[in-house]
Amino acid sequence: MSTTLRPVHGGNLLQAVARFGGTPEQWLDLSAALNPQPYPAPATEPALWYTLPQPDAALHAAACAYYGAAKLLPVAGSQAAIQALPRLRVPGSVAVAHPSYAEHGWRWARAGHQVARYPHAELAAQAGKVDVLIVCNPDNPSGQRWPQHAVLAMAAAQAARGGWLVVDEAFTDVTPALSVTAHAATQPGLVVLRSPGKFFGLAGLRLGFVAAAGDILQTLDDELGPWTIPAPVARIATAALADRAWQAAAQQQLAAGHARLTALLQAHGLPADGCLLFAGGAYPHADALQQHLAQHHIWCRLFTDPQPRFRLGLPASEAHWQRLAAALAGFAPDTL
Repeated sequence: MSTTLRPVHGGNLLQAVARFGGTPEQWLDLSAALNPQPYPAPATEPALWYTLPQPDAALHAAACAYYGAAKLLPVAGSQAAIQALPRLRVPGSVAVAHPSYAEHGWRWARAGHQVARYPHAELAAQAGKVDVLIVCNPDNPSGQRWPQHAVLAMAAAQAARGGWLVVDEAFTDVTPALSVTAHAATQPGLVVLRSPGKFFGLAGLRLGFVAAAGDILQTLDDELGPWTIPAPVARIATAALADRAWQAAAQQQLAAGHARLTALLQAHGLPADGCLLFAGGAYPHADALQQHLAQHHIWCRLFTDPQPRFRLGLPASEAHWQRLAAALAGFAPDTL
């Protein structure tokens, strides 16, 4: 089992409140990189809560159409798959990028696998050399992007040695040309994770999808067990995945918000890497920036390994934008 500390995540606003004071309502939480204008979840019938959930054909059809997949396994958040997948293989060698979503490496290490971390520029060279290669595309928090052809080349190299390529596409909704979900059913060893939590802003649904060859999906389904998706969750997700008009508007809204956030950070000499849902980057004064913003009851995501880094999600309203701009204007790293 890995001795590495359990990963810390964004969205931990109560910890900020306990440390810096105030109430949750007084804070602006930009730490979780979710769509600040979430899909308006429709009301569901109360009766859906009263019986065990059944397999939902409408959810499966809507998800396959949206993600371009031949077949998908719904799971209780892509995190459920991240935790279960390491148990489906005998302990072996695993390569992950660093920095990246830390749960991947941590979970494989906890299951007894030998995990090695590589800079993004060196990760592709590990394809065909390890049992499992893990790629987040776009990456969180770096914003690193892998072209579709590069990911498929890694998948082919992994398949040649009987290995897996696990691709976490939690943020790929905003850059759909990067996705390899449509290839997962026919590319041996390619496992793709999708989630409506980020783009749709529906993190509270705790819903995700896995695309892979049928034998992998069946084994994963057996491992996770029955009744993983509550019926009200399925109804809400089905509506969101089928709503093309809302999706198109969200793409435009996120693009405009990201451009504004990028310009705001750059105006203050701060890095602005990321994707449409967040911006930030490696910065030697990241800890001081987080503390400064916290004094204004604005919470950002801080990373410390392998170097200081911060990440900001998009504000939800003009008032929030003005509040962030005013707080950044008062930050003076030259005086630290």
